[in-house]
Amino acid sequence: MHFRLECAPLRQGLARRGWLEGRNIRIDYRYAPAGANAQTLAKELVASHPDVILGHTVTIAAALQKESRTIPIVFVSLADPVGSGFISSVARPGGNMTGLMTFEPGIAGKWSSMLKELYPQIKRAAFMANPEIKTYEFYLRAAQTPATALAIELVPRPVKSAAEITNVLEEFARVPDSGLIVPPDVFTVSHGDLIIALAAQHRLPAVYAFGNLVSAGGLMSYGTDRVDEMRQAASYIDRILRGDNPADLPVQAPTKFETVVNLKTATALGITVPTGLLLAADESSKTTTSGFGTFETCRPANRRF
Repeated sequence: MHFRLECAPLRQGLARRGWLEGRNIRIDYRYAPAGANAQTLAKELVASHPDVILGHTVTIAAALQKESRTIPIVFVSLADPVGSGFISSVARPGGNMTGLMTFEPGIAGKWSSMLKELYPQIKRAAFMANPEIKTYEFYLRAAQTPATALAIELVPRPVKSAAEITNVLEEFARVPDSGLIVPPDVFTVSHGDLIIALAAQHRLPAVYAFGNLVSAGGLMSYGTDRVDEMRQAASYIDRILRGDNPADLPVQAPTKFETVVNLKTATALGITVPTGLLLAADESSKTTTSGFGTFETCRPANRRF
């Protein structure tokens, strides 16, 4: 399963600011699915000398940073840009990178509370992601205290292969009143079909970070509004193209969130969705797309490159 970044909101945001693709701006797209060599694509884009690059996810941001410390880079879908070493501080990033934090610690607590609300008898939940992703420990720390307050034993389960994913879900399926939390992670999203199928097979309630996984058959998700994120990213690109220094542009925290529930999956699991959770669910988010490993480079079309 691969989800590509929805670029229409980005183009719309740029157009509202006077940047029209094919007229006064050129946008080059690159996509690096899980397992692809992101560094090669980063090197290729940097060699083309764009005026600004938009990088999606921590993996891509790291690849871009390795290739250039001078070309402005706008990042999205990052949880901890300071801890990941991309910026000096949220208020004054320094260097050549700035952008939007897609996630913040409070979201991790929401994953536990949604599981509890939808499946009140839950006692134990696997926290499953690839530990090689820089934000794994960040999310795990953020999720531990809220889970404990809800009497949920949060069990770290790092995975690096499809076989390990299968083992984790089979392990938790054998223990009554267990569930699953899948934080943002390009590796688990790329194995989304497998996780969703096994969760259904073992009747394991699961909460995800992205609505796409719910549209594909997952039970529920909570995360930022990805369309709104891309529209906001356009404002950073606009300011940089007009001369602002990314070092002086504060990183923005998420402000708009979405809840997605798959009623068909809930019914199959024998779960009755509480009215309050239904009211919180954003129906339109079921068609939202998420991107992993996506690059965009933007440059005014009348500049040489």
